[in-house]
Amino acid sequence: MIKNDPFANATKQVNDACDIIGIADKGIREYLAMPNKVLRVKIPVKMDDGKIRIFTGFRSQHNNDRGPYKGGIRYFNPEGGVEYMEREVMALSSWMTWKCAIVDIPLGGGKGGIYVNPKTEKLSEGELERLTRGFAFKISEIIGPGKDIPAPDVYTTGKEMTQIMDTYGKLNGNISTPGVITGKPISMGGSLARNVATGLGAAYCVREAAKALKINLKTAKVVLQGFGNASTFAGIYLEKMGSKVIGASDSKGSILFEKGAPVNKLMEYKEKTGSVVGFPGSKKVSTEELLTAKCDVLIPGALENQITANIAKNLKCKIIAEAANGPTLPEADPIIEQKKILVIPDILANSGGVCISYLEWVQNNMGYYWTFDEVANKMETNITKGFKDAYALSKKHKIDMRKATMVLAVERVLEAFNQKGIWP
Repeated sequence: MIKNDPFANATKQVNDACDIIGIADKGIREYLAMPNKVLRVKIPVKMDDGKIRIFTGFRSQHNNDRGPYKGGIRYFNPEGGVEYMEREVMALSSWMTWKCAIVDIPLGGGKGGIYVNPKTEKLSEGELERLTRGFAFKISEIIGPGKDIPAPDVYTTGKEMTQIMDTYGKLNGNISTPGVITGKPISMGGSLARNVATGLGAAYCVREAAKALKINLKTAKVVLQGFGNASTFAGIYLEKMGSKVIGASDSKGSILFEKGAPVNKLMEYKEKTGSVVGFPGSKKVSTEELLTAKCDVLIPGALENQITANIAKNLKCKIIAEAANGPTLPEADPIIEQKKILVIPDILANSGGVCISYLEWVQNNMGYYWTFDEVANKMETNITKGFKDAYALSKKHKIDMRKATMVLAVERVLEAFNQKGIWP
């Protein structure tokens, strides 16, 4: 039995949506919940010391009724081990299906990963490249511009994506296939706005939520949990809308600073010291104190399972924008709803990344590239429409936003499934 099984959580969300829209057929429910395919591979790598080490990798392809599979590749070693990671990758591929459907882009859900933490294990550049190319070789038969388009995720970057693209191209007759993968450097066919995508998308969602709740963002206080790419850019763009960041955290700890601090100053301090902890004028606090600080907007942008039922009881925010995947445990949702906190669930709040990935793929396939503003504006259109559609459904069915986004996504995938039917 896997503790806090992420795939069980993902399946529950699908079943909750089916309950609301009246899907009783068990077979359809299973079809919507289960991945189409989960590939588990061994990757032998010759390490720098000459020894062979075997790594375990995964690629989960959840649903492609609306278009090719789409989703990141992470290099990570969750506490639950290899078996937990497999369930995690399955759950993340499911959430990618719904994420694409919510913002109405013609892609399905996929996710991949290798059980390794290159940072703590200090893999050399050569070891990391051999691992990446070995994984690319193992999954090469199931990926492709019209099949499955991976992207970066935890501890992977544009460099690894370029190596996967290069390996795939060489395996297929030295063809140029930039559309096989997204999240590439600009010089290799990447898209402008990619580096800010998740945070900017979350900020757009917060802006729409604030309009719905009649909250003035010019006086809003924001707390950022996690100080990676998503949270920092969400903070930066909310600052541009007039908000003030009063708390932040990273892997070393959490801090609060009532008077607020510019995000760029926090970034400079972290760059210099390795952590936001110790920032001048701040007070070090526990994770729980950070999450339950009095604020208007809470952005959990760390790893999953952060907001428990106990923490939910003490939340003092008005909006939660889930920049991370699965930061809220299911048992916390009814408590949050009772407190009338508007949750922008992960599959909507952090969909900026997949929006830009889609736009990168489109640019790669047509061989024509847009400006930063053109890309950002196209993403804004998709995300704001996704929020408005989900919010309207939440009012119609009198349900929270997590259920509303899932209802919206399931209805869109089911519509495609009904059009296609089953063959063979």
